[in-house]
Amino acid sequence: MSDIKLLITGSKGRMGQAIIRAAEAQNVAVASTMDVGDALAPALAKADIVIDFSSHVFCDELLGECLKQGKSLVIGTTGHTNEELAHIREAAKALPIVFASNYSIGVNTLFWLTRKATELLGADFDLEVVEMHHRMKKDSPSGTARTLVEILADVRGLEYDKDCKHGRFGDVGARTPKEIGVHAIRGGDVVGDHTVIFSNVGERVELTHKASSRDTFATGSVRAAQWLADKPAGLYDMQDVLGLK
Repeated sequence: MSDIKLLITGSKGRMGQAIIRAAEAQNVAVASTMDVGDALAPALAKADIVIDFSSHVFCDELLGECLKQGKSLVIGTTGHTNEELAHIREAAKALPIVFASNYSIGVNTLFWLTRKATELLGADFDLEVVEMHHRMKKDSPSGTARTLVEILADVRGLEYDKDCKHGRFGDVGARTPKEIGVHAIRGGDVVGDHTVIFSNVGERVELTHKASSRDTFATGSVRAAQWLADKPAGLYDMQDVLGLK
């Protein structure tokens, strides 16, 4: 049994239940759980590290209490506002935090491959990202798709807010060389599909990851919590956890 004790927030949801199962499978103790209506402070007091897959609107309250109690944090929620992202970065100056858009080992391999492919293929290839999720997903594009676009933009020297095109409708004109297209599809019970498309005249390269179970994200988040246990304050991601940087 691992020495660390976890608090799982959003424990009644599908991801929360998957994380509890993953912790049990990895012999990591779940000291407490909480969901909507439960008190945060006493639940947090029983644990060393929080794994949060609840909602980004809970972010500020959770960060504040973690700062008060000096608790480490694994953040798996997406859809944060710029203000919430700034609060996460500020909290990481005092706390060890793993913050990732996706905790799947396969997806983080996709992140690595996307960076390498963008570097190798060069500026002649047009860049597009397509993602599909279940009908209940609220934010768009997915956090994983946003990370993929940020990787593409970083390699190309572009800006997410300026050069990212979210779908296309009407007479938008010809595609510009700099833009990165992002397309979100919603339907059914799809856990998460992501494809990065590199298109040039005469050839196309596609990198795809398809998740068929939430268990892969849950397993990765528990692995991140174990990795975080002896780390100093700072903002980390799954590339750090997996040693891909």
